[in-house]
Order: sequence, then C-alpha cells, then structure tokens
Amino acid sequence: MVTATFSALARILDPVGRCLTPEVARALVGLRTDEETQARIEELADKSTEGTLPLAERDEYETYVTAIDFLTVLQAKAR
Repeated sequence: MVTATFSALARILDPVGRCLTPEVARALVGLRTDEETQARIEELADKSTEGTLPLAERDEYETYVTAIDFLTVLQAKAR
C-alpha cells in the first residue's frame, strides 16, 4: 500500500528524477544504509510493533521512515 506521504514525495521528486544523469542514477540505486543504522532502525521497528516505543524514539523512528521513503522514491525514479 502506498502511503499519502510516499505519493506526495513521488510527485514532488518527479522533476528531480528527470534531471538525473545515468551515473547519478546508478549511484542512487546502489545506496544502502550502514549496518549500525540498519540495526537501529530494526530495533525501533520492533519496539513500535510491540507498542513499547517511547516518544523520543518515536520521533527518531519517524525520521528514519521519512528518509527511507524519500530515498525509495529517488531510487524508483533513478531506475
């Protein structure tokens, strides 16, 4: 299911996708988070699923989710 935030990002980033050179597009498609950050995201996701995510960590988790959505849209446009 595509969220409203994801759809809005896709619309806003559409012009960016049209500006990507093949080299930049390949670099964007290859972007991955480092292991430490991925582990933190998974930790926060687990707490969120369990209902034990404190407010401060919820803000951190929402920031990660927004950043992931942003990068996902850019990567889709790069493909």
